[in-house]
Amino acid sequence: MSQKYDRVYNFSPGPANLPESVLEQVRDEMMNYKGSGVSIMEISHRAYPFDEIMVNVKSRVRQLLGLGEDYAVLFLQGGASTQFSMLPMNLQLPGKSVDLVHTGHWTQMALDQLKKGFEHRVVASGEKDGFKRLPELSARHLTSDASYVHMCSNNTIYGTQWKTFPDTGKVPLVCDMSSDIMSRRLDFSRFDVIFAGAQKNLGPSGVCLVVIKQELAERASDKLPTMLQYRTHIKNDSRFNTPPAFGIYVMGLVLDWIVKQGGLDAMEKQNNEKAKVLYDAIDSSSFYESPLHKPDRSLMNVVFRIKPDSKDSEKLEESFIKEAKVAGLTELKGHRVIGGLRASIYNAHPLSGVQALAQFMREFERKNG
Repeated sequence: MSQKYDRVYNFSPGPANLPESVLEQVRDEMMNYKGSGVSIMEISHRAYPFDEIMVNVKSRVRQLLGLGEDYAVLFLQGGASTQFSMLPMNLQLPGKSVDLVHTGHWTQMALDQLKKGFEHRVVASGEKDGFKRLPELSARHLTSDASYVHMCSNNTIYGTQWKTFPDTGKVPLVCDMSSDIMSRRLDFSRFDVIFAGAQKNLGPSGVCLVVIKQELAERASDKLPTMLQYRTHIKNDSRFNTPPAFGIYVMGLVLDWIVKQGGLDAMEKQNNEKAKVLYDAIDSSSFYESPLHKPDRSLMNVVFRIKPDSKDSEKLEESFIKEAKVAGLTELKGHRVIGGLRASIYNAHPLSGVQALAQFMREFERKNG
């Protein structure tokens, strides 16, 4: 636990850890933001102090993702879940399907929305393998004139993560990066739309980051409701209505923190190191197992089980969760869809927390193995 604040090591899949230095700055600025005499939560979203925040956070997004002015940076409400509907509403072309790569719960949610009147095709799926491995995917699986390709880069529930992405040619590539945005270096210019709920790697819940090629936003029909058009939010700098101002402010602080850490290269190095500690603890054990195809394992969400051939494995997992909580290691219960155990170790989760969990795992095995 953090000795300074007596905080537990939080392995929640989201809302997740924020850097302590960011929380401290939020605390210090809460009552009087930079001498303005009011809280950040009381400042008009159209006033100068908030203009400054918007300029900074958009600049940081472009800097970290390496994207130019041909991309719009938007801060929307409704979470990533709303994007599952907005995307086909805005981007589907008449008579041209949406290609979807199905890798679990979050792509299923997108698929459910596509089934409500949008032409679509599932071009690859990991369902037959229980989503324990990513499906084979290459350009030959894709429709050459699809409206767009929809993918999810990291699956928080099953614990899989794409390491590479297909060449979609002239077909726009749309990616849900809610759970691994800003965690590693990628060629982000290969993506035409990136969207991410903030509550894992970017900030508090309540704001969704959308990065979209500006020309792509012009596909939408003028008959689409105004609030559901991307170009509405582009034209109004994400302030057509009152935006989630507090979340945007905190996101800016988190992005500043990432830059201070050394950017995405540093984040990737740290995330690889943290994940290795846990996967080594699992792989070196005869008590725990990772049910996933090893090359597809996530760096963000480490899913594991006490081996089913162990006596009373489910009861042991319940004991593991309870005893870990007493030890200051919280939110280790696997998702209700698959059960088991899960440690989410996003950017702000410290290496010390991962090391503490690995040590707890070894001690629990010693007592119960």
